[in-house]
Amino acid sequence: MLNRSLALYEKASRIFPNGVTHDSRFTAPFPIYASRAEAGRKWDVDGREYVDLWMGHGALLLGHCYPEMVAAVSEQVARGTHYGACHELEVEWGEWVTKLIPTAERVRFTSSGTEATLMALRLARTFSGKRKVLKFIGHFHGWHDNLNVGVLPPFDEPVPPGVLREVADTVCLCPPNQIDQVEAILDRDDDIACVIVEPTGATFGVAPLRPGFLEDLRRLTLQHDVLLIFDEVVTGFRCSPGGAQSYYNIKPDLTSLAKILAGGLPGGCLTGRRDIMDLLAFRGDREWDTCRKMPHQGTFNANPVSAAAGIATLKTIEDGTHIARANRNGEILRNRLNGVISDHGVDWVVYGDFSGVKFLPDSGPMDQSLEAIAGGTYDYRRLKAPDPVLRDTFRASMQLEGVDLHGLTGLTASVHTNEDLDQVVRAFDCTLDRLKRQGLIGT
Repeated sequence: MLNRSLALYEKASRIFPNGVTHDSRFTAPFPIYASRAEAGRKWDVDGREYVDLWMGHGALLLGHCYPEMVAAVSEQVARGTHYGACHELEVEWGEWVTKLIPTAERVRFTSSGTEATLMALRLARTFSGKRKVLKFIGHFHGWHDNLNVGVLPPFDEPVPPGVLREVADTVCLCPPNQIDQVEAILDRDDDIACVIVEPTGATFGVAPLRPGFLEDLRRLTLQHDVLLIFDEVVTGFRCSPGGAQSYYNIKPDLTSLAKILAGGLPGGCLTGRRDIMDLLAFRGDREWDTCRKMPHQGTFNANPVSAAAGIATLKTIEDGTHIARANRNGEILRNRLNGVISDHGVDWVVYGDFSGVKFLPDSGPMDQSLEAIAGGTYDYRRLKAPDPVLRDTFRASMQLEGVDLHGLTGLTASVHTNEDLDQVVRAFDCTLDRLKRQGLIGT
């Protein structure tokens, strides 16, 4: 029974819209309420234990309560949580970013990934004198007005409530993997300041980019004198210590980072070319400082507690060992889950890259689907718009079997054990049986 979780949800529903503080945590009949977490697992207020494949929305490559991170945060809290002043830890944290990220000539910290992409777009406009941004349908870059269009279905009606049409009209939407359409947009519109992209494809590869697409994108943006922004909020320090840009050997002009950057605490940053980032700098010239410098504030930018967590985390992942473990766990889990699918004879496939695990129901023949998905030729609308009833029932069933993930997607951490992976496989096996009995999938 989940009596305490239900009671908390009823109480929360009188306080928060829908009883939650993040859209992704809204789930029927009610969400689980966590009470503690350690390594690759978490426990809810009713004492139920889960293998965690959500991992702090992707912020916890090292799992929950990694000892070095906990020690660093505990020590810093005792020293102070907010000095209202510059401090040594922010310098060290910034040094780690410049050490690991290949294109990090300058760094500016923010409090979230959303703020980092907002800064990237503002700087691109300031630097270029142009107004528009090209983004790819289905790619998420935070919830601010400037980029929160064309993210969710129906993709052909991209303006969310509250976003002004005049603002949405500055966003040129392009289907992913269609480099010819990118070129056509850049050819006909000379008011585009930048192109922004999730470098592994939408939602950490739920809709992957085809091989060679990033190289083509870099070539075209250079030819058209348009800035290229990598949104590495998820991929940064997860694909490799230097992020996706290091793994793919592509050099963007600007990069947004968050999640792993701050070790699971709030924190983000923008980094990139010196000549662009220095538009944030005062010059001692009144006209520049008051009229031309791009302003940026933020009460919790580079706060010492997040800095301490970030430093401890980046030190730990520097040699790539933990990233390799997380990726290996992801590969093992994908292979084993596809084995379960084969045993059940259902039309599903599990795919992904690095530490990502994605479930695709009604996929078609498995070998063809895997090749099509990895090649970037599978319809992104299909990948980004699963049946909501099946998705929510799948997640609830996995939770009943002691596994928590985000809908039809999950992430492995370096600390997940063989026992954790075994439990996920058993949970998936039971879930397919349950979905068959409920008539949600064929036999």
